[in-house]
Amino acid sequence: MRSQRKLFIATALIEVGAGLSLLCLPALVIWFLLGVGEPSPEALIVGRVGGAGLLAIGVACWLAHDDRGSRSQHGLLWGMLIYNVGACVMLAIAGLMMRMSGVALWPAVVIHAAMTVWCAANIRASDANT
Repeated sequence: MRSQRKLFIATALIEVGAGLSLLCLPALVIWFLLGVGEPSPEALIVGRVGGAGLLAIGVACWLAHDDRGSRSQHGLLWGMLIYNVGACVMLAIAGLMMRMSGVALWPAVVIHAAMTVWCAANIRASDANT
């Protein structure tokens, strides 16, 4: 369960940072991730909405980091797994198929892939303990 606590803390820090960045400076984040210099107003709004969602995930993870195996924490683990798989796949598609790439794209793909593995390992461990 110690690894699970670290996972929730790491996720909280990463997602709060990403969420606040998207809320406050969406054009800069879009440029770093996708290399798009002047995103449309619609992209900026969607980026800010995504930032609010990431901020919510980060806060939820921070509040759950000491729950020690609760059903809510288990559900949050599954949500984090689905989010990280989706983010990893979509960012990789942007880079590989759409030829969009900023300096932070591939590091973001690697981080989401690592977080996916970490989430899956924690789900497996928590399932084995029940």
